[in-house]
Amino acid sequence: MTPTPSAVGMLRVLRVSLHVSFAGLLAFGVLRVLTSDTDKAALACFIAAVLASVYLMGTVWENRHAHGRSRDPRPYALPWLSVIFVLWAALVLLSADFSAVAFPLFFLYAHLLPRSIGVLSVVALTGFVVLSQWLHAGPRSFVPAMVFGPVLGMVFALVVASSYRAMYRDVQAYRHILQNLEATRSELARTERAAGQAAERERLSRDIHDTLAQGLSSIVLMSRAARESLAAGAVSVTEEQLTIIETTASENLSEARRFVKDLSSPALNISLEDGLRHLTEQTSSEARARREPLRVDFQCDGEGVAAPAQQTVILRAAQSLLSNVSRHAHAQQAMVSLSWWDREVSMDVVDDGVGFHPGRVPLGHDDHGFGLPGLRERVSAAGGTVTVESAPGDGTAVTVRLPLKPPGPGTRSTSEISSRQTNAPQRSAPDKFSGERA
Repeated sequence: MTPTPSAVGMLRVLRVSLHVSFAGLLAFGVLRVLTSDTDKAALACFIAAVLASVYLMGTVWENRHAHGRSRDPRPYALPWLSVIFVLWAALVLLSADFSAVAFPLFFLYAHLLPRSIGVLSVVALTGFVVLSQWLHAGPRSFVPAMVFGPVLGMVFALVVASSYRAMYRDVQAYRHILQNLEATRSELARTERAAGQAAERERLSRDIHDTLAQGLSSIVLMSRAARESLAAGAVSVTEEQLTIIETTASENLSEARRFVKDLSSPALNISLEDGLRHLTEQTSSEARARREPLRVDFQCDGEGVAAPAQQTVILRAAQSLLSNVSRHAHAQQAMVSLSWWDREVSMDVVDDGVGFHPGRVPLGHDDHGFGLPGLRERVSAAGGTVTVESAPGDGTAVTVRLPLKPPGPGTRSTSEISSRQTNAPQRSAPDKFSGERA
């Protein structure tokens, strides 16, 4: 990024004008000497050539530094100006026609030297020009214009040099700000890219945990049960277990292909209610094949439509929670309930298992930090909440709530829903299944 074209263009015009004026005035002096004083012409041409070479060397060095191709020439500005002054002074002493070269030199001294030293140097140059005019013209031919001209040129050069210095300083400050902004933008882009990669890894980790890992865990448990059934000679039971292993493996293969191709989940190609019902039936079938007493039922209250992302969150939550029930709860019955409200959808997973202390969430050795903590993160990212009710020996109830679209006129408010839920009789997880047990 570069400063505005107008500012850069103005500085370039001023620099080019300075160099052109120096070359033009020096060439004019040489032509005057060649046509008016042939005795000094050779010496004047030689000194003028040296002066032009020294001046050109300094300007080329400065231009290369401006494009980043050489070191900073500013520490050598004073020696360079001193050499130029000596050569120019020799020309002025040879011929007054070189006095006009002082005007571009005024600008050089005022710009390259510190402010106070530059002003004193320009005043000294003006005095030298006036003195040289007096020496060449003589006392009788000396006129006030020989003083006013150099003085006015000095004032004009100081004003222009001051304006150039201020513009140059502003351009440099602007360039520095743009460089900082460019660096900040690059750093921000790098940080956002790293954050995006971390978020994507976290999302894939949760998805793999809730799908492939759960399916593979089920396959491992089912294969162990199949080995035991085969050893016991229960061929029909073994065939059922192998069928479940095949079905689970096929579903996980579909999930793996979705991760590779970034396609939609096969389980989400059906409605959320059908997906949850299929999940509960599958969990019950797997438990039955493992000779476990767990039975999982599903019920749906009301009707509604959630966004695909919300449906994914609810289905993944149900998969994770039912996996915990199968592996850790030692439950006999579980219930998955989907409830549609005016402004939210909720899903409850209740079991009559051994329960636990919610403040000390048990994590199996194969959870790797996911489970309920991962579920809370996933639901929170979707704007929802997770409520866990459990106690040792008293079962577990987990509620997932996600907000739906804003309510229309005449719909119930969230406070009404909360009041209704709060005022409802509270029953522990085992109580919900007491009738069925009887």
